[in-house]
Amino acid sequence: MELEDQWWKGQLAADIYQALRYKELSLPSYKGQSPQLNLRRYFADLIAIISNRFRLCPAARHLAVYLLDLFMDRYDVTLQQLHMVSLSCLLLASKFEEREDRVPKLETLNSLACMSSMNLVLTKQGLLHMELLLLETFQWNLYLPTAAHFIEYYLSIAVHEGDLHDGWPMTCLEKTKLYMAKYADYFLEVSLQDHVFLCFTPSLVAAACVASSRLILHLSPTWPPRLQCLTGYTWENLVPCAEKLLVAHDSDVKEANKQKCQQPSQQQQQQQQQQGQTVFHSSGQAATVAQYLHQPSMQYPQQAPQSALAPNHRPASYLNQSTTSLQAPNGSQLASTQTISASLDPKSNIPNRAYQVSMHYSCTAPCFDR
Repeated sequence: MELEDQWWKGQLAADIYQALRYKELSLPSYKGQSPQLNLRRYFADLIAIISNRFRLCPAARHLAVYLLDLFMDRYDVTLQQLHMVSLSCLLLASKFEEREDRVPKLETLNSLACMSSMNLVLTKQGLLHMELLLLETFQWNLYLPTAAHFIEYYLSIAVHEGDLHDGWPMTCLEKTKLYMAKYADYFLEVSLQDHVFLCFTPSLVAAACVASSRLILHLSPTWPPRLQCLTGYTWENLVPCAEKLLVAHDSDVKEANKQKCQQPSQQQQQQQQQQGQTVFHSSGQAATVAQYLHQPSMQYPQQAPQSALAPNHRPASYLNQSTTSLQAPNGSQLASTQTISASLDPKSNIPNRAYQVSMHYSCTAPCFDR
């Protein structure tokens, strides 16, 4: 959006933030009426994989998915066209949010292994035609704020030396800030995976990501007055969105624990098979949340942040996937002429079970020692 790096630290931060808040009031309406809505998760993952391959900023990735959502909401697009639309949205978003030298080139895109696995070859004329169609659809206006545009501004004061961890003073403020950034980034990616978050304003989603991160890290007060004053949202305003984020987090934790329990059993089976012994199924001991958060590479659609504080690490596992082959969730490679079944439903089926979001969250995170 032609904003300088780390604008939230500059003298114009408050003015830029108010301009973003004003702009989000006039964002296009989203009805969620696309006939291909069940394919949204797949193409959001495609955008994420390619944007990660080119190290594009989160704002470009989120804008690309938002453009795709709005376009699919207005047009009945075929599966083959959706590939072209998705990549065109990513190119437009990267041209709008990134420097010119970071925008993916056509030749580089075609050289990606995931493109050949989908039997997809991009042409200059085809991309120009689709980009023109997208620009005309949005009336040549790509100034569309997303949650990624607000998150850094909120993170600038998300952790304060006066905050308490489990009721005790913090001894390492910088380390706490690093973990806060990791969890906020994780929840930001969770919000990208489901169109249900489009019913909230982008600034509220960003605020809910920060609030959910403070809950996970057991920082108190959960929503301090400084954040309420900066964002303009009370805790009650954030609960509906934070509830969905925390439900997704719980689901990811359970999935990671399940996979970790299966690993010892699979290793035992392999050893027994090598020794020619009879294979017996055994259930591993249930992993704790702390153990899960220390796992370096759990592969599943959405992964909670790791305890390793490697710079530029993206917690969602699909961002770390190789671009050698993009597979549909049923395990088969997706060709451009292939029909995807309804099993590709996105994570819009986040459980609607009763989930009480309070100031105290039961799922602990081994973020730091006091």
